[in-house]
Amino acid sequence: MVLPSEILISMKRIEIVINEDSLGELRELLEEANVRGFTVIKKVGGMGSTGERNPEDYALAENNAVIVLACEEKQAEKVIMTIHPRLKEFGGMCLISDCKWTIGPAVSY
Repeated sequence: MVLPSEILISMKRIEIVINEDSLGELRELLEEANVRGFTVIKKVGGMGSTGERNPEDYALAENNAVIVLACEEKQAEKVIMTIHPRLKEFGGMCLISDCKWTIGPAVSY
């Protein structure tokens, strides 16, 4: 698929997986980094440094959340420098990748 370059912007995609209990603190850090938009997916499961997280296990209500955002490279650097000191406390991971944004409302990037 070849899309015209005038409808795409090169961006960085940041995906953060953390303990759902730390979501409020992470949101505050994202606001501190002037992030204007993101998506939160709650009650996600998987296997990682904190062991297995099963969102269907009602006995142990330990859920993860995924936060996804896209921003320009300079903004991505600011986000990472803001959240990096706290990531180990949150017990999660952060992935950064290149992506393309279809030009739309500028307020969200």
